Amino acid sequence: MDMNLNAAFYVMRAVVPVMRAAGHGRIIAIGSRQAVQPAANVGAYSASKAALISLVQTVALENKDRNIRANVILPGTMDTAANRAAMPKADFEKWVKTPNVADLVVMLAGQVGTEITGAAIPMYGAEG
Repeated sequence: MDMNLNAAFYVMRAVVPVMRAAGHGRIIAIGSRQAVQPAANVGAYSASKAALISLVQTVALENKDRNIRANVILPGTMDTAANRAAMPKADFEKWVKTPNVADLVVMLAGQVGTEITGAAIPMYGAEG
């Protein structure tokens, strides 16, 4: 909860007043597919990521009049060295590639992102 929810809460609590004063801003959080499709044995993780969606969507609703956009990306299993080590027999080709998540972050931070707020965007890779 501290890493996945509370950290985001404290960051948003710090930056939203600054963004409101500036009259614009973007908040882009990284959630997880587990937030909307929980699995066995990861209850606390799934709950923290589900709460993150609610937090981001609330921030979006409360601040859209000030041109502040808030969205959360929900990747499936990320293709990282740590995940490969933890699941060596998995089919890595089906996992979400980190550069693709980065590209989506850049898109949301750019001009296209002016029209998107409160979204929980699935990004499941070939596991889909």
